[in-house]
Amino acid sequence: MSARGPAPGEGAADAHWLLRTVELSEHCPPSETAFSVGAVVVAEDGTVLGEGYSRRDDPHDHAEEVALRAIDADDPRLAGATLYSSLEPCSSRASRPRSCSSLILDTPIPRVVLAWREPAVFVDCDGAERLRTAGRTVVERPDLAEGVRAVNAHLLGAA
Repeated sequence: MSARGPAPGEGAADAHWLLRTVELSEHCPPSETAFSVGAVVVAEDGTVLGEGYSRRDDPHDHAEEVALRAIDADDPRLAGATLYSSLEPCSSRASRPRSCSSLILDTPIPRVVLAWREPAVFVDCDGAERLRTAGRTVVERPDLAEGVRAVNAHLLGAA
């Protein structure tokens, strides 16, 4: 990946990247049993290391999983990177053995920024707490959650 944008950081830069995750989530194939999510991993200098969205390559793909799959696990830039996700990284899943919060914890990524906590539609998610407990910085931007809710309105009883 060679796309670039603002260096990760509180305020406008985080908003920029979270809006990108919402754009990515709009590409998700429709599902009645899973949220549409986008994720971007951004290096300290604003270089996109990986990005993805739910169900991009496989019906069971989660956005964070796709974004992380695009990055060499030994890439030294991960130690200063930020993972942006439109929805809280999952803490359990039925379709794969590893949750997204576990996959993130397998990396040195120190910071995760999310727009919306996962509502208890399918599971009771505690991904943000798991990441915080493991020493990762988790930033929540509920002010940017409206676009995430709109993409997933069909799952929330809103048409």
